[in-house]
Amino acid sequence: MTLLQNKATTDFMDISIVISLYNEAESLTELVAGIHNVLDKMAVSYEIIMVNDGSTDPSWKIIKKMAETDSHVRGISFRRNYGKSAALYCGFEAAQGDVVITMDADLQDDPNEIPELFRMIKEDGYDLVSGWKKKRFDNKLSKNLPSKIYNATARKVTGIKLHDMNCGLKAYRNEVIKNIEVYGEMHRYIPYLAKNAGFGNIGEKVVQHHVRKFGKSKFGLERFVNGYLDLMSLWFLSRFGKKPMHFFGLMGSLTFLAGFVIAIWLIADKVISQSQGLKFRAVTDQPLFYLALVALIVGVQLFLTGFLAELVSRNSNDRNKYHIAEKI
Repeated sequence: MTLLQNKATTDFMDISIVISLYNEAESLTELVAGIHNVLDKMAVSYEIIMVNDGSTDPSWKIIKKMAETDSHVRGISFRRNYGKSAALYCGFEAAQGDVVITMDADLQDDPNEIPELFRMIKEDGYDLVSGWKKKRFDNKLSKNLPSKIYNATARKVTGIKLHDMNCGLKAYRNEVIKNIEVYGEMHRYIPYLAKNAGFGNIGEKVVQHHVRKFGKSKFGLERFVNGYLDLMSLWFLSRFGKKPMHFFGLMGSLTFLAGFVIAIWLIADKVISQSQGLKFRAVTDQPLFYLALVALIVGVQLFLTGFLAELVSRNSNDRNKYHIAEKI
């Protein structure tokens, strides 16, 4: 279900606020009022796109009621819970603003940060500005420490020096969100997706973090495990997604070569010892021979995996999807 059609416009829009939410009925009225209070003072044109990610509470009823009287509010509602990445993807697709700002719906993100984020995109020329909740009010054991480890790993792998890559409060140029595809649980790595798409001018701003007023967090400790696995997947796809043979072929060749060398060495050692009348062990009696045999088999399998992955990659529909910056 959607409330976009009667709000859609082709006119220029300065700011789009995209909010993904799940069971946040208590906070929505206060959140929208806070956004209005800030943006009305900025004297800009704006829209507030609220994506209801299959909430089971009255969230969607509240959004529909606000949309009836507030020309700035637009809504999208999923039939079931698909996750934050899906919500952001649909929100980005609908956003018309020159600058797109994402916020969480739990009132922990401060709308008063919007003017400076907008300025950094428009005046400082950033493609993307990520918030940094330098002073957090979460449980230190369950969130702060794992978050620091997670962000340190993300900085090392991605090469993007952000202290809080998963912060929900971010600002983007419209061109950025129209040229990236957020899927799975990749919302955590939008800055990395933007960098891979050629938008490397990424900034950071310290933002105010508030204590959650209503409900409880929808994310547990498992998000850090899932986040690490997603990061590895994203790193692999960005490095070898278009050339899988470079990874699997190399690993397979090295593994096969190691097994082949060991097998030849064992056979040569036996032949030499036998020819000189020395005591020797049968090749098949040596554990090293079976390790060499496993290496040979694994090496062939890795090489064939790379070969098949290369065929799939070269025949995929988006193999020629390039991000063009300008045409003359």
